[in-house]
Amino acid sequence: MSLENTHGDEHMSAQPKMESTAKIPPEINTKLRALAHDLSNSVETIMQASYLLAQSKLDDNSKKWAELIDKASRDCAKINREIRDILRASI
Repeated sequence: MSLENTHGDEHMSAQPKMESTAKIPPEINTKLRALAHDLSNSVETIMQASYLLAQSKLDDNSKKWAELIDKASRDCAKINREIRDILRASI
């Protein structure tokens, strides 16, 4: 399946776009915000542990694993911020 439109000059986003008027029911929004907050705490712990691990003397292979953990945790934090932004906008 191609992501190009019929004109072939633009690419469609792989992610669905939420309409600005879409509202999440308040009770679901509250639960999702609580889960996003808890996820933030866990991701922050991973980021801090990753930073401390990177400060230790690691062989090259271990450094690559530590970098992978660091990048993945930063990606998680970014995704979580985006989720929280959507939830805030849908109140």
